[in-house]
Amino acid sequence: MYPPIEPYDQGLLDVGDGNRIHWETCGNPDGKPALVVHGGPGSGCTPGQRRGFDPQRYRVVLFDQRGCGRSTPHAADPATDMGVNTTAHLVADMERLREHLGVDRWLLHGGSWGSTLILAYAQQYPHRVSEIVIPSVTMTRRADIDWLYRGVGRFYPEAWERFRDGVPESERDGDLVAAYARLVAHPDPAVRERATLDWLAWEDAVISAEPNARTGAYGNRPPDAQMAFVRICTHYFSNGAWLEEGALLRDAGRLAGIPGVLVHGRLDMGGPPHTAWELARAWPDAELRIVEDSGHTGSDTMRAHLVEALDRFADR
Repeated sequence: MYPPIEPYDQGLLDVGDGNRIHWETCGNPDGKPALVVHGGPGSGCTPGQRRGFDPQRYRVVLFDQRGCGRSTPHAADPATDMGVNTTAHLVADMERLREHLGVDRWLLHGGSWGSTLILAYAQQYPHRVSEIVIPSVTMTRRADIDWLYRGVGRFYPEAWERFRDGVPESERDGDLVAAYARLVAHPDPAVRERATLDWLAWEDAVISAEPNARTGAYGNRPPDAQMAFVRICTHYFSNGAWLEEGALLRDAGRLAGIPGVLVHGRLDMGGPPHTAWELARAWPDAELRIVEDSGHTGSDTMRAHLVEALDRFADR
């Protein structure tokens, strides 16, 4: 990883619907444009995400998606309208940000939920994408969501039972994600807080067996960041991210001509490697690297693969 850097420019972009998204640019103002697309959904961008790029060769753009990080209004506020926070809105925000910054084409980099958003954007605007580098591939299919919040529970039965028991008994055999979405929208702040903590405990449990997992990676976030993360996650996942099931894989051919590097941990319990395998087989110009010592949260080996790919694309 490259040394830490600070932004040379930043601002809030009005994207409509009362939303303003925070953006920042780092590195070389005349360098190759690259956009970092954070995960979650609802995690916000972080300073560490700047460090995969050579600051002499890249103009790195980061932004906080609607409702999280430094964007306004914040999803931790129960009055924030989530009806104007969908995948289509985020794709439109990315395109508006590109126009605002005067970028013609940019490399896209991001993992987990970020990879879903990258694929949705790139399939709609392939002529605006130069390359794609993705760690921890996800496509947010309903089958993937069901695995993450129910299927993988067979490996963590005690933690999953606690997660299941966080919703009313009448809803425990149904859609748990939708049940949690209702709980974090409850008028009682105590109900919202309890549901948020139960959700985060499950997220932490899923990564707990990874070689490089950090204790409390989700649960130790500040309270407002916790609430926004869970509210946005449950909002997106209970709606299948407003994507036709399997559409991103079906339409991967639209990425033809865009070089891609997919780096996925063999030990990723929440998002098994077959997702990355499927995408690599359907995307003509994608290169897949399975990392044996990594799960969803990455490893030094995974970071080395990502930096190598970004260095290789820097002068392309």
